[in-house]
Amino acid sequence: MDSEAAGPRREAVSVLLVEDDPGDARLVEIMLSEPGLMWDFEITHAPRLEDALVELEGSPFDVVLLDLSLPDSTGMETVERVRAAASRIPVVVLSGQDDEQTALQAFQGGAEDYLVKGRGDGALIGRTIRYAIQRKRAEERLAYLAQYDPVTGLANRALFQDRLQQAVARAERVNGQLALVFVDLDRFKAVNDTLGHGCGDLLLAEVAGRMKNRVRESDTVARLGGDEFAIILEGIAGAEDAARVVRDLQRLLSEPVALDGYEVPAPASMGIAMWPASRSEVLLKDADAAMYKAKRQGGNRHQFYTEEMNAQTTARLALERDLRRALQDDQFVLYYQPQVDLLTGAVIGTEALLFWRHPERGLVSPGEFVPILEETRLIIPAGRWVLGAACRQGREWREAGLPPVRVSVPITARQFGRRDLAEDVAGALAEGGMEPGRLELEITGSLLMEDPGITLRTLGRLRTELGEVGISIDGFGTGYSSLHRLKALPAQRIKLDRSFIRDIPHDPGDAAIAEAVIRLAHDLGLGVVAGGVETAEQLEFLRDRGCDEAQGFFFGGPVPADDFAALLERNLSLVPPRADGDPR
Repeated sequence: MDSEAAGPRREAVSVLLVEDDPGDARLVEIMLSEPGLMWDFEITHAPRLEDALVELEGSPFDVVLLDLSLPDSTGMETVERVRAAASRIPVVVLSGQDDEQTALQAFQGGAEDYLVKGRGDGALIGRTIRYAIQRKRAEERLAYLAQYDPVTGLANRALFQDRLQQAVARAERVNGQLALVFVDLDRFKAVNDTLGHGCGDLLLAEVAGRMKNRVRESDTVARLGGDEFAIILEGIAGAEDAARVVRDLQRLLSEPVALDGYEVPAPASMGIAMWPASRSEVLLKDADAAMYKAKRQGGNRHQFYTEEMNAQTTARLALERDLRRALQDDQFVLYYQPQVDLLTGAVIGTEALLFWRHPERGLVSPGEFVPILEETRLIIPAGRWVLGAACRQGREWREAGLPPVRVSVPITARQFGRRDLAEDVAGALAEGGMEPGRLELEITGSLLMEDPGITLRTLGRLRTELGEVGISIDGFGTGYSSLHRLKALPAQRIKLDRSFIRDIPHDPGDAAIAEAVIRLAHDLGLGVVAGGVETAEQLEFLRDRGCDEAQGFFFGGPVPADDFAALLERNLSLVPPRADGDPR
């Protein structure tokens, strides 16, 4: 008979039967070998408690069937000694005493169940054993979940807090030091949203393993939630020891992880607080504040906590509160900067820029608060508002009979990483009433260097789902990776980074890069927009190299919607004629 015909394989259960009466022991063995039982029972017989303790020390068992009246032990002491020797193995008392008080004491001593000899058959004993094992496993699972993270196997926040108290107490006894490292992954949300939660969990588990392998057995690595981790480094000589470990951790996390066919790095921002420089009750808060400072500096770096950061943290919290209020009270406004056709001089597009009408500070430029929106995830509702406002404004300009323009809306990394970005865009177009072909999503080029595979995949999906909506790549040309992947971009335009525009035509290197990008983009059928144009010399250089469009203070800075409408209504050429009269 083959294995399939024989039915599913039954679980084998190893039973330690502790019974001094040979007749009772044999009867149990016979009953547990009856046909029809769900499990196969493998029984080891120990006639004395000392024999049982030796067996428990040398062999793993699934359950102990325990008589309370043994030659070398009686009563509850028997249960207690078995539990002390093997606390993780469930105990079922098999007693000749039909006494509720004794049964209650057995349960209080840690037994999983209580059976009276002579009352029941093999099915009852087998079922009792099965339930005892299942209850014990459930209890252990609950106990594990109370202290450990199920995704990574690391200590959870509750166990971390306990370990931190113990670590501080140990350091205090020996007049030593410890470091608390707060770790936040820089690109986890993009991976989670793009490749799915399964891949996100695999990435978290890999990160946890790398961190665990780098620190010592005496140190603690914990997952606090989401993509946030904490590490307690004990017995260190000072800050340099902590920095050495953190540098190693950042190097390890930057090595790519294979996920769903993509090589994905997991760079992290890390904040370090030292004890006793930081008080024990604020160690975690101080390390968290240091981590946020590292993230504001660009991520994938570490930062030590300093007292100066207290004031910065307070100001940061106030700014976050004000930004939440700005969303609620409609304090945001869009300004529009013209994008000019370098051949005709006409305004053919505009970049919609988010400004903040602060009730006390007045108009606040995006560079001061958009990074905070991004870090706090407020960029998601703010980004939806920008898309909706830009689409409504585009419709109003069309209804006013103004020349048609393309409206370019910057999309941040956090927005780009969300799966429902296409849904947000489609909803904004439908509610705003603007033609899809007049909207362009401007994606930062740095995403191509950080997660090129994921970025290209997401761009392709957006292009497929949004149809006529344009896609442009901002800040292009800042790295070899960008140039190398130019041919794969599902975009219509690239924006040449302003860092190359600033010093042309005087810097030969920047001039050569700008010219090469323009030529290569045209060969691949892509338009080129030059950002940050401020001088006539820059304009002439770009026009001579065939750049299609430009944007910058030479043509005008960001202005309110009404002022931009007036600019469109005048329909003036913003590009002066060439000195030689050449119309090109």
